[in-house]
Amino acid sequence: MSMEALLWSHDATGLAELVRKGEIEPRELVDAAIARAEKVNPEINAIANPLFDKARQLATRVDRQAPLAGVPFALKDLGTVWNGVPVHDGSRLPAMVPDRDSILMKRYLEAGLVPIATTTTPEQGLRLMTESAAFGVTRNPWNTGHTSGGSSGGASSIVAAGIVPVANASDGGGSIRVPAACTGLVGLKPSRDLVDISPLMPSTWFGLFVQHVVSRSVRDSALLLDQSSGAAGRFAAAAARKPGKLRLGLYQHSPLGLDVSPETLAAMETARQLALDAGHEVEEIDLPMIGRAFMADFCRVVCASIAGIMHANAARLGRHPHGQLERSTRVVARFGDLLSAGEIYATLQRLHDASMDLLAHTAQYDAVLMPLIAHPPLPVGAMEAKGADEFTENLLDRLRLTRLLRVDALFGQLMEKSLWFTHWPAMQNVTGQPAIALPVHVTADGLPLGIQAVGRPGDEETLLSLAAQMEKQSGWLDRRAPLMKPEG
Repeated sequence: MSMEALLWSHDATGLAELVRKGEIEPRELVDAAIARAEKVNPEINAIANPLFDKARQLATRVDRQAPLAGVPFALKDLGTVWNGVPVHDGSRLPAMVPDRDSILMKRYLEAGLVPIATTTTPEQGLRLMTESAAFGVTRNPWNTGHTSGGSSGGASSIVAAGIVPVANASDGGGSIRVPAACTGLVGLKPSRDLVDISPLMPSTWFGLFVQHVVSRSVRDSALLLDQSSGAAGRFAAAAARKPGKLRLGLYQHSPLGLDVSPETLAAMETARQLALDAGHEVEEIDLPMIGRAFMADFCRVVCASIAGIMHANAARLGRHPHGQLERSTRVVARFGDLLSAGEIYATLQRLHDASMDLLAHTAQYDAVLMPLIAHPPLPVGAMEAKGADEFTENLLDRLRLTRLLRVDALFGQLMEKSLWFTHWPAMQNVTGQPAIALPVHVTADGLPLGIQAVGRPGDEETLLSLAAQMEKQSGWLDRRAPLMKPEG
């Protein structure tokens, strides 16, 4: 088997085992990943910044006995802190260049991972499609006419394309799980504070923001969680054992009251049947505390967060950055600036109260199955503002009429336009619960469409055990995107 085919066909755990046995060299793996990146990336546009020379040098120093020795890796171009590696946050603003390694980055390197590139993201991670003025459109390896999701769309695309088996990702409102759902990958959003993101603030996006990975296999997500959290094998062990009989909830209503596609409902039915076949109890439920008011409050918190980040950028650059931002980012930041500290506090309190109600309501279930995307992966450009929507954005932007967003009807209209593709994942960012995207379904057009399992706070172990069982049942583990399949 050629080195490219080996890289394309194995997960990270399998590749590291071959390195430990001395059957392949770390430098061989890294060279194969770079060669495949050079061949495939022009089709998917998933790389923001190639780090090829740095990766080759690092590969020569890898400890062969490290848990992920020599495994090619990628870092999201948002929230990454690796000494000397520029971070653009998907923006045309001048890049930030860290002068230290984050705790998470140190753990990645100690695990033996070799980053070969940073990956694309929409500006400030704000969109659930990875398209930006700075880096262009990132495409889905299953069909390059469609999105790989966002905001970790570059990460999901580079993994699904067989360039690296696992990649760093982050999630403030679904940004690990939505791309995984679009590209046939596993995407675990860990519980709040399980993975240390220092020197970023734990309160980034008011605590909504977490980091982990997208991966080809459940066992890779488990092993990476062990390494990034310092859990010493706890999560890998969970992924390797049977879950026993579980009591599962199933929620598939739209909290926004919007349409849910037949393909999404078919994916949920597949997940239900897999659970029943495994002997689990499945009960359909409702979440009456989650509705449009909850989602509107979530959006206000995001707006306030982006406003704060822009003020930090202004201090860094010595000027206000609005002129270099995309229109939608400007509108979001300006609206965030309109919210007083008292309003933000009250908003966070309402979200907290709803979270407590949700956790109490679902405490009887070991996990809850629910959708991630309301429609199959969208054609590229599908969420660009057009017609009346573009007119409204221009009105808010050019005439500085952002105060109009205080009108609930207008704010609700823009919220729908932003979230109509995905209605559910923000819930878990607010509650802090773990949630894992699972690739259980393929659409009639041959596109992946994943769902998620949501666990109790701090109970990644049950999720990983259930996910590994469903992975085995579904047969997804050996499926690969057809783009430029290696020979040999």
